[in-house]
Amino acid sequence: MKHYCVLTIFLFFYLGHSQDNAPQKQYGAKYLEDQFYIGLGFNLLLDKPTDVAQTSLSYNLQTGFIKDIPLNVQRNFGIGLGVGYATNSYYSNIVAVQENDVIAYQVGGVDGFRRSKFETHAIEVPFELRWRTSNASDYKFWRIYTGAKLGYVFSGKSRLVTDDDKTNFTNDNIEKLQYGLTLSFGYNTWNIHAYYSLNPLLKDGIMVNGGEVIDLRVLRIGVIFYIL
Repeated sequence: MKHYCVLTIFLFFYLGHSQDNAPQKQYGAKYLEDQFYIGLGFNLLLDKPTDVAQTSLSYNLQTGFIKDIPLNVQRNFGIGLGVGYATNSYYSNIVAVQENDVIAYQVGGVDGFRRSKFETHAIEVPFELRWRTSNASDYKFWRIYTGAKLGYVFSGKSRLVTDDDKTNFTNDNIEKLQYGLTLSFGYNTWNIHAYYSLNPLLKDGIMVNGGEVIDLRVLRIGVIFYIL
């Protein structure tokens, strides 16, 4: 995780410096904006069962391409449709244990517990309504992009680390299709990005050992960097 964060932060600064010193756009009246993105965020778990708490630092890394489709002559309002990749970790004291292809969940209660997490890798399809104060010759402008994102989790795992052991397994209880609302806004290089999931992280009816349903929702807040 530390290596991913360091690399992402380095890319933010490098790309931001490159954009500030780039030559004027050559697209004239047909210029496009913000078609590649890379982002780093933190996942907050909402609607947690009783006694469930987040532990460690739950992170998000995302990158992809969005086709910019201006809808007016000024080209400062339009839509974006794209495809990308994201990896997410969700650390908490929910412990998942698999025995004979059956997965059971409990809150804590493991000797030597250090950390436990759900981990996902997904292909994402973002859709955005885009407004900005851009023009054909200026890279520095305000933007507000809002929309939705659909994700397909092609790899979902549970991991547990104790003082004596490390275990992980593919967790089929993680919802394959995940979707939510997005908002990005900012000026020039740095932009705030938020995502709120509209469906739970795990499939319906999954419960902890006390009989309470695990209906975890995700609020993601971070930064996102757009380039041409």
